[in-house]
Amino acid sequence: MGRIHESKTFIPVKIAILTVSDSRDFSQDRSGDTLVARLEEAGHVLADRTIIKDERAEIAEQLRAWCADKAIDVIISTGGTGLTGRDVTVEAHRDVYEKEIEAFGTVFTMVSMQKIGTSAVQSRATGGVSNGTYLFALPGSPGACKDAWDEILKYQLDYRHMPCNFVEIMPRLDEHLKRSK
Repeated sequence: MGRIHESKTFIPVKIAILTVSDSRDFSQDRSGDTLVARLEEAGHVLADRTIIKDERAEIAEQLRAWCADKAIDVIISTGGTGLTGRDVTVEAHRDVYEKEIEAFGTVFTMVSMQKIGTSAVQSRATGGVSNGTYLFALPGSPGACKDAWDEILKYQLDYRHMPCNFVEIMPRLDEHLKRSK
């Protein structure tokens, strides 16, 4: 298990929250509220927040727009990761990824197994990178958002977390785009 290296300085990251839902608005977005509360409690910055319907092209368009925005370091979506016909968030994320973080889904499943047992197989949580931005797709339940944040993202988005974390490699995520010919 990792640890927090107290001699390092915390670096806040700018996080956008995307809720994918055909039926929710901000007054009913408990999962989005959960993520906002946790990221702010950790010392990060809410860069943007919106709700989009379960439409693959619209989700991908929003993800691409946020990936192009240098004021956003991380995008966390909630909702649309299940198995029903309207669950297209994972496909939209994969339309945008340059690289997938395969272990994110695996670790999320391990965490979920401890909470909900074999029902964890119904989640398709995923993570990836595009244009120097991290993207994570979480299930739409507040419990799943708490689990993903409390057990994975809280640590990986903390520069002080050892032996390694996502923040320390942020400056190198888009190095392939900066190479000269």
